[in-house]
Amino acid sequence: MSVKTLQDLLNEGVEGRGVLVRSDLNVPLDNGVITDPGRIIASVPTIKALVEAGAKVVVTAHLGRPDGAPDPKFSLAPVAAKLAEELGRNVQLAGDVVGQDALARSEGLTDGDVLLLENIRFDPRETSKDEAQRAKLAAALVELVGDDGAFVSDGFGVVHRKQASVYDVAKLLPHYAGTLVAAEVDVLAKLTENTERPYAVVLGGSKVSDKLAVIEALAPKVDTLVIGGGMCFTFLAAQGLSVGASLLQEEMIETCKKLLDEYADVIHLPRDIVVADKFAADAETKVVDATEIPDGWLGLDIGPQSVDRFAALLTEAKTVFWNGPMGVFEFEKFAAGTRGVAEAIVTATGKGGFTVVGGGDSAAAVRALGLPEDGFSHISTGGGASLEYLEGKELPGISVLED
Repeated sequence: MSVKTLQDLLNEGVEGRGVLVRSDLNVPLDNGVITDPGRIIASVPTIKALVEAGAKVVVTAHLGRPDGAPDPKFSLAPVAAKLAEELGRNVQLAGDVVGQDALARSEGLTDGDVLLLENIRFDPRETSKDEAQRAKLAAALVELVGDDGAFVSDGFGVVHRKQASVYDVAKLLPHYAGTLVAAEVDVLAKLTENTERPYAVVLGGSKVSDKLAVIEALAPKVDTLVIGGGMCFTFLAAQGLSVGASLLQEEMIETCKKLLDEYADVIHLPRDIVVADKFAADAETKVVDATEIPDGWLGLDIGPQSVDRFAALLTEAKTVFWNGPMGVFEFEKFAAGTRGVAEAIVTATGKGGFTVVGGGDSAAAVRALGLPEDGFSHISTGGGASLEYLEGKELPGISVLED
């Protein structure tokens, strides 16, 4: 893949030029307070390099899923404040996306200034299926950086989307991969090309349907496929077991049966489960064998035997990809499974293994549980994009950067 990088742009020179950067600043909020700033922190190196080189930086990003119209609860105001703190300089926030305020502020930028546009998804053209509508928004974004501007794609979490600020704008400006996107693609390539073995994949999360394509793509290629989280109960049901009130996708049972038949030597399911009488932090809990989940109880984590068994497989792996928690780690009573598996992956890293956390809830769990971020070879910022890459799908936001 031939893609120009941020360093190529810096070598060409950016002093006095407008540079549009598509970042992924989609962080979780609790009543307007950022609970995990990981994506903001990850976006800083590219923006900082441009600022220090004298560019006039215009950053575009989304937050949440507003319905194509301004919504105060999805404003990027708290993001702008945190980004300014991380950069150590003022970050202006435009009051609109590509309207009068954004245009006026962009025209007033001086070398080294940073302007963050308001949530790009406040404009319905961003996610439109109509190419002409997306093209008009892309043209308006280009106007903010001028004819000699450049585009840097640094939001890996959105490169699997054909959206105006990700895909269409790259057709209108000289385009480059930011440090984050370039690093992500390099890491994911290592998971698909000449992978060192044993190769282990850990998948969790709630639904089999969300991970089916990646299971089908990776099962023939890996030595170990560990399945936990809510999705494990559909696999257990496929073995004829009762799963009580646990999350279950009945329409996926037959598919899971086929996967278990075909990859019996690869797929590993929990042997014991932490069950609860309700979905709550203060629920009554007990550990039961996976074959003995009581009626009315729901599984919310893998049990200690499962952690030990999975850890034995993971600590000896030379390559590990992890996407999805093993349980409801947000509640302390159901965090041990995720913590135990993560610690096993950290051990594998310490033994020289190449380990990747596939973004999303897994990355959030690493930070929430106080695990060492440097205990993993790489923590991705894009869960969905990572999975689609490993499924073998084309990522529009990457392919458009190729020259």
